[in-house]
Amino acid sequence: MRFINTGMTSIEEVFRQNGYITDRPIVTALHLVRTLQKPLLIEGPAGVGKTEIAKVLAQSLNTRFIRLQCYEGLDAANALYEWNYAKQILHIQMTENSGSSLSEKEASIFSEPFLLSRPLLQALREEDASPVLLIDEVDRADEEFEAFLLEALAEYQITIPELGTIKAKHRPYVILTSNRTRELSDALRRRCLYQWVDYPDFEKETAILQARLPGIDKQLADQIARLMKEVRSMPLSKVPGVAESIDWAEALIHMHQKELNKEAIYETLGCFIKDKEDWETVSREIEEGTLLNL
Repeated sequence: MRFINTGMTSIEEVFRQNGYITDRPIVTALHLVRTLQKPLLIEGPAGVGKTEIAKVLAQSLNTRFIRLQCYEGLDAANALYEWNYAKQILHIQMTENSGSSLSEKEASIFSEPFLLSRPLLQALREEDASPVLLIDEVDRADEEFEAFLLEALAEYQITIPELGTIKAKHRPYVILTSNRTRELSDALRRRCLYQWVDYPDFEKETAILQARLPGIDKQLADQIARLMKEVRSMPLSKVPGVAESIDWAEALIHMHQKELNKEAIYETLGCFIKDKEDWETVSREIEEGTLLNL
């Protein structure tokens, strides 16, 4: 399949420019987001580059990137809009003796100058072109917020009681990511295209390290990728992702390390192991010489 020439840098070219090694199915999924204008749900372990995929789409389209970071307790107000209460109170105090009626004062403070747009409203009100809206880690939000999200994305419009209905002039391209900390509803899944992103295999991780860190020694990149593959097969509570591989490789380069040995791994273990029990598990494997047969 070939991409329609839009006069902008293609998705594949932007991936390469950013040192992002990807698979054809991901590129195809992003193409379908553009052509079908359907949300894309990307699931996979933490640290495998799901967020970066949405950024690449925005760069390839030369459009605005808007991010809604989900968390437990996130509600519609934090995602859509809020009124600037401090500014409203100050305005009321300053116009207290203006002689305006109560209805006039109320209309004035519930107007555009006092509206704080949050990510969802920002995406709907984008004037120039369709933005890319990233709803990051949607699995961290409550089921109630997920239900609200379904409604908001169904019509791509919202109603603010004081201002009326706001409908998207340019329908945003929506990317949702999930680390599978909880199961998402069937209703949300049905409305989305789907893409699973897993940990890279040895060859792909080596290529990622070389693309992101052009100066890295080939032998060192191979050893890091091989060790990461072994570490991810261990029963760890926090499995390191590609982000940790890159951080670790960069640290080793700054230490002028051209190959791995026990001492180098011990000294930099905190670059990719972020849990006490995991630290003990990996340290034991290093001591016994089973990792990379060191």
